Amino acid sequence: MDLGLQGKSVLVTAASKGLGKATAQRFAAEGARVVIASRNAEALEKAKNEIVSQTGNSDVAFVVCDMTRADDIKHLVASTVERNGTIDVLINNAGGPPAGGFDQFSDEDWQKAFELNLLSFVRTIREVLPYMKKQRSGRIVNFTSSSIKQPIDHLILSNTFRVAVTGLAKTLASELAKDNILINTLGPGRIATDRVAQLDRLRAEQLNLSPEEVRASFEKDIPLGRYGEAEEFAKAAVFFASWANTYITGQTLLVDGGMVKAL
Repeated sequence: MDLGLQGKSVLVTAASKGLGKATAQRFAAEGARVVIASRNAEALEKAKNEIVSQTGNSDVAFVVCDMTRADDIKHLVASTVERNGTIDVLINNAGGPPAGGFDQFSDEDWQKAFELNLLSFVRTIREVLPYMKKQRSGRIVNFTSSSIKQPIDHLILSNTFRVAVTGLAKTLASELAKDNILINTLGPGRIATDRVAQLDRLRAEQLNLSPEEVRASFEKDIPLGRYGEAEEFAKAAVFFASWANTYITGQTLLVDGGMVKAL
């Protein structure tokens, strides 16, 4: 299948590792012009070099960006446009907020989570839309969590703001359809990333278990019997953000091996 991504300008945030990096690599493999972003310049340079080495596509660049800072996001989008001429695809991604229960978090904690996991998405979409509207074409994919369908214990900050992203995308799908801009949301389940490994370690400490025992307990509830790989998630993301997708917008898809039982 031709995904129609050759030469497309793609921006992937939080892409120095994990789901963001895997997705950026898939875009590069399809011949896209890719810009990756995160807060750590050293990690970004390493990720860029690995992507170039593994795909043979040298048209990969990086921009340091703190997604909680409006000026950084403006600079990120402006730099991408300066380099590539426009932005055809936005992959909205951000690290997860701290784990914990309701009584553990202050107003400041809630504000930080809001800025990282909801407001950053709003700001980045706002910055890219003028270019997509001008060319009357674009794709936006927001990365959230399986908690958009089924809340996850001890992740109240994530549970709250990830769901808000789905409301944002569903609303924008109607507003942007006239300009042929498609926007969708992907929620990863137990994908083998550093973030999930960290959450497994925290749960292991709470339950006085080993991380391996925690992982095994989760895998029992996954019909496919294992954690997913970042590359598997990336394949879904790249399809939704491609020109092979011409009629799917405003939708929410879980990439979770069947773990979540909710409809």
